[in-house]
Amino acid sequence: IVVLGTAAIAGCQREKPWRLTVVDNQMPSLDFMLTRAKDGKAVVSEDYRGQIVVLEFGYTFCPDVCPTTLSHLTSAIVQLGDKAKDVRVLFVTVDPDRDTLDSLKRYGAAFSPQIDGLRGSDGQIEYLAHRYRVAYSVSPSKDPKEYKVMHSSIIFIFDRTGRIRLLSTNPDNVSDLVHDLGQLVEEQKG
Repeated sequence: IVVLGTAAIAGCQREKPWRLTVVDNQMPSLDFMLTRAKDGKAVVSEDYRGQIVVLEFGYTFCPDVCPTTLSHLTSAIVQLGDKAKDVRVLFVTVDPDRDTLDSLKRYGAAFSPQIDGLRGSDGQIEYLAHRYRVAYSVSPSKDPKEYKVMHSSIIFIFDRTGRIRLLSTNPDNVSDLVHDLGQLVEEQKG
């Protein structure tokens, strides 16, 4: 009886396999056609097959959420060490009128070479945002103080096949990002 009680307690103390929100197949697989800022090349989701992909929507003029999220993702990438070569962060602008390819390229490079800034037409961005239920709005104005952009602050994580696996509405916990990204890299080696 004592042995069973000890085993039950040990079972309750096991670490959860995932720390972020598991959404296995509850959302569509990765699918897009956009332009990559680093080289101006048209890219599609298949170009990222074989890598763990972190998808984030934002804009380069964002005063807080975007740079904070990218900083946390960069910290996670650094902590992943050699595993980081298998991870790519895709930063999709919701403000393509202001976010040029050059500004996206500089913005991503300021954080990590693992970050690809992506932009597209309004229709391409709407398609991708709708696909992952991301809310955003842009209210342009000639007065920079009146130019307003709103967007959801969710990151989506896809496995090497492009299948969605995890999401996070609060990517501030770097240790959770490191744990789950590292686990995905290891899970799908080969």
